Amino acid sequence: MFESLKTIGVITTGGDAPGMNAAIRAVTRVAHTKNLQVIGFKRGWEGLIKNNFKHLTPRSVGGLIQLGGTMLHTARCPEFKTEEGLEKAAKTLCTHQIGGLVVIGGDGSFKGALELSKHCNSLMVGIPATIDNDVYGTDETIGFDTAVNTAVAEIDKIRDTAISHERIFIVEVMGRQRGFLALTVGITVGAEIILVPENRCNLDNVVEILKENARKGKKVGIVVAAEGCGKVSEAAKAIEEQTGSEVRLTILGYVQRGGSPSARSRLLASLFAEKAVELLLQGQGNRVVGLRNGAIISTELEESSKGYKPLDESLLKLAEMLSI
Repeated sequence: MFESLKTIGVITTGGDAPGMNAAIRAVTRVAHTKNLQVIGFKRGWEGLIKNNFKHLTPRSVGGLIQLGGTMLHTARCPEFKTEEGLEKAAKTLCTHQIGGLVVIGGDGSFKGALELSKHCNSLMVGIPATIDNDVYGTDETIGFDTAVNTAVAEIDKIRDTAISHERIFIVEVMGRQRGFLALTVGITVGAEIILVPENRCNLDNVVEILKENARKGKKVGIVVAAEGCGKVSEAAKAIEEQTGSEVRLTILGYVQRGGSPSARSRLLASLFAEKAVELLLQGQGNRVVGLRNGAIISTELEESSKGYKPLDESLLKLAEMLSI
């Protein structure tokens, strides 16, 4: 056990994800069973810079596990990207004698944690929580399963209308740079076409597939597109003009980031939190917790921050076979 560790901090940074509250709860309660004090910093990195915090106890985190969002809040903080901001954050950690900081967020959060580690002696451990599921070193992130289920529930309703009116619907899901969410959602709703940022969208191919479907008697179509694929409104207009079919557009938006976390997201939050506290007690810093082949593991923070998690493009081929 890392004998000098008495107090740890916890922070949520970047975009919110369902299950962050469950992770805060689990970190706090596991830590208290190990006789550690827990301080939560509010509004992400801004809380560290401005020393805006609250003490977390097993009772203060009660009733959180089923809530979406983050009770510590999160916000953009341009100042944290400066040397002065990093020094202020490091000073706050020193003032509270925080031996380890648990950072709950995505790859951007971990890049920030890596930079902060160069300015202080506190151990950094990341817990991946993002609906994008793009963190290198883990097969799944907290919140991804919830976001998938949220999108699936909405698109299932949309398909009812698509069938009733014999229309094509384009549904935009989140994913500015990566297509993990769009791909998983697309397969599980039985989408005819899935568009992801990793594969450049060829509108002519999309039109041809929809025309071929019409020739086969399929007058209904669901196209799931990640937001990073371009302006879907323009694509919808072009498809309507070139196919002669009625095309409607639905943008799911921020509904995917909110809501009560699924059982899967809650479970991952609990398992990741336990591992994070365990790493700190062992004196291991600059690590990111993750899930790999069913096991809870950890990866070097720098490796996770700089690594690129590949999209399984064989799933795109599976989606094509299932959409005939």
